Amino acid sequence: MKYIIDNAKGIPAYLQLYRQVREDIIKGVYSFNDKLPSKRTIAGEAGVSTVTVEHAYALLCDEGYAQSKERSGYFVIFRVDDGFAGCETSKRSFNRTLSRKESDAKIEFPISVLTKTMRRVIADLDTTVLSRSPNSGCLELREEISRYLARSRGIEADAEQIIIGSGSEYLYGLIVELFGRSKKYAIEWPSYKKIEQVYRACDVAYEPLALGTDGIESSVLWASDANILHVSPYRSFPSGVSASASKRHEYLLWAEKNSRYIVEDDFESEFSVSKKPEETLFSTAKRDNVIYMNTFSKTISPGLRVGYMVLPKSLVSDFEQKLGFYSCTVPTYIQFVLAELISNGDFERHINRVRRHKRKEINVLKERQNQQKETDIKE
Repeated sequence: MKYIIDNAKGIPAYLQLYRQVREDIIKGVYSFNDKLPSKRTIAGEAGVSTVTVEHAYALLCDEGYAQSKERSGYFVIFRVDDGFAGCETSKRSFNRTLSRKESDAKIEFPISVLTKTMRRVIADLDTTVLSRSPNSGCLELREEISRYLARSRGIEADAEQIIIGSGSEYLYGLIVELFGRSKKYAIEWPSYKKIEQVYRACDVAYEPLALGTDGIESSVLWASDANILHVSPYRSFPSGVSASASKRHEYLLWAEKNSRYIVEDDFESEFSVSKKPEETLFSTAKRDNVIYMNTFSKTISPGLRVGYMVLPKSLVSDFEQKLGFYSCTVPTYIQFVLAELISNGDFERHINRVRRHKRKEINVLKERQNQQKETDIKE
């Protein structure tokens, strides 16, 4: 398989290579347990260094598409048919349950940066900050979110697809109103308690689906007759379970059956210690059937109750017709502050700072574990 690196794209070579090999794995060009071409072979064909290939392969391993075997090379561990009913399901066990405190980032957003931005917004916009927000949210913020998602998450979405709201719970309610109360929802179990509470308060049918070690257990998922699947593929709260690449693919296959939808509740993946942003269901879906959700409450401050969802293009018109009259619940001033934080780079600098801190913590922990092993061997 010939891989081509386009330097004019402005995308790092290792990311282009990663995406092309990943696509071949998903398409079945490389099947489960197949050995991937050697680093030297790929480097020669693509005109890149073996270090670039190694970086791309490392990302495939991080994402659960491949694994490295010492002195043997890289082998595919992704299986398209992993998720069908009748396949062996994973044992229901978790490393440990997360507490809300552990789930939160340990480095707070710099208050000096936040206050400086607030003052600048007031000085620059004057009374504009007191104006009424458009119902879907201020265009300035939605455009900044659109650009941010494109460059950092691989999500291509127009500003018109983005809806701003005061936190996830408010947006959950809008989703129920959008689809109607006759639909049935499937949620991870265990899951964030407010998801269940909102669906119960909205008086809609919902079904808890048991989590295994790599996501919802296959037999349970395929037995569900729900219309909408609500999942957090990365570090589902409170279990801490992340869906494997095969499991994420399975979720999408499930949704394709009978024209179902997925609500992707992505509250924490921006703080992943992976060398690349975590893959989203929205960006990999072949069909227009995933609603992506995220919140600034996690990345900036719990006191900042601002979230957003990205609708598939197929639902934009329905949303406008059914819910376009709803007023945006986030003050215009706060929206302009967030838009400025994203625009000037302070938002992404904070995320990178947290990720570096988490990587450092992991390295320190590994070093301590290695030292303990050496001590045990000596004794």
